[in-house]
Parts: sequence; C-alpha cells; structure tokens
Amino acid sequence: MSRKIERVLTIGLIYPELLGTYGDGGNARVLCERARRRGIAAEISPVGIGDDVPDASIYLLGGGEDGPQRLGADLLRRSSFSSRVRNGSYVLAVCAGLQILGTSFAVEGDDEFEGLDLVDVVTQRGETRSVGDLVVRVGERDLVGFENHGGRTTLGAGVEPLGRVERGRGNDGAVDGYQTTNVWASYAHGPVLAMNPWFADRVLERVLDLELSPLSTVADQLYEERRAKLLG
Repeated sequence: MSRKIERVLTIGLIYPELLGTYGDGGNARVLCERARRRGIAAEISPVGIGDDVPDASIYLLGGGEDGPQRLGADLLRRSSFSSRVRNGSYVLAVCAGLQILGTSFAVEGDDEFEGLDLVDVVTQRGETRSVGDLVVRVGERDLVGFENHGGRTTLGAGVEPLGRVERGRGNDGAVDGYQTTNVWASYAHGPVLAMNPWFADRVLERVLDLELSPLSTVADQLYEERRAKLLG
C-alpha cells in the first residue's frame, strides 16, 4: 500500500475551452493520477474564461487554434498568471501554450501578436505546416508525441531547448520546446504526459521536490512500444 504523503498537488488547467483542442487537458489527469497512486493527494482546478487564476502547484497550457490562442494570451495578460510564473510557479506548456509564453507569436496571415514575454522566444509562421510523429531526445530519454502546428520558434540567447529532435520538426527541425527552472514547453501533443509517463514523473518530482517511487502501468508499457516503433 502507498504511504500517505502530507501534501496536496494542485493542478491549474488554464482555459481548457480555448487551449484544449488536441486533448492536452489529459496532461492534468495524468499528473493527478500518478500522484494519487503514490499516496499524494491531488486535485485539478480548471480555470475558465472570466475566472481568477488561483494558486496552484503547476499550471498547464495546451494547444488551440489561432483565435482561441490570441484570446487566451489576452486573458492571461490581464490576470495574475505572469506574476505567479515570474515568482517561480511551475508551468507545462504545449504548442499554442509554448508560443503564448514567449515574446511574440504569429498566426495565419503572418499577423504578429504580443506574448506574455515570460521566456525569450519568438514564433513566426513556417513555410509549411508540421503534422506527424515527433520524437525528442530529452537528456537520456526519448519523448514521443504528435505535432500539428505552423510555427517556427526561435530561442533567445541562453534559452535551453527541451531536447533534440530525432523525428519531426519541433521548433525548427533541430530542437523542440524549451525549459527553464520552472517551465517545460514542447510541441508534442498526445497528450504528451500520457504518452511519456517518465516525463510526467520528472515533472512531479520537480514540483513536489520529492523522489518518487517507481510506478509500472499500461501507459509505461505503451510508451516503450511506441518509442521502439518510431525509432526502429
């Protein structure tokens, strides 16, 4: 039986009605379930349009179409979200969420919009849209997912990518996403944490400041099968 740990993991799911087009809200369910299976109390707090951004252990930003992405950025700009992130709150951002956290992003028609300027990255429109399997080398592990975006993201000086692209395009064909002391960002849908349980555990360990016990699930087995197929 798992030992009960005296802490609560709170997961702020930001604007799922805007930034939930590709099922990225499932990342919240993965974090919640993998925490609970280890005796850690966890809860998901969806943040809807018009809601205040509550205090949370980690915030999740997902993917969305151009219009919802612009609206999401505008809403977040008027909220406490940016100040919370600057003060160290953790964030996992996918696709449109990745772009929103940057300095600026472009949508269809090359119209440029102001980002939250939390990370020194700029996203422009790529010549072609990237749709297909994505594999990224993150440290000593492979992160697998599915990308569907038209952006080309350039990292500023000193910004560390999440990993090196082994299949697909990610930011620019060479690297995918970015990471800081409190932010992880990737173009990988799936949801990315459901497809990469090891990465979910890495995020949990950082957020909780706790070494987690091993956990073997069907999702872990499927990850190994998917990884072998994509890289084989």
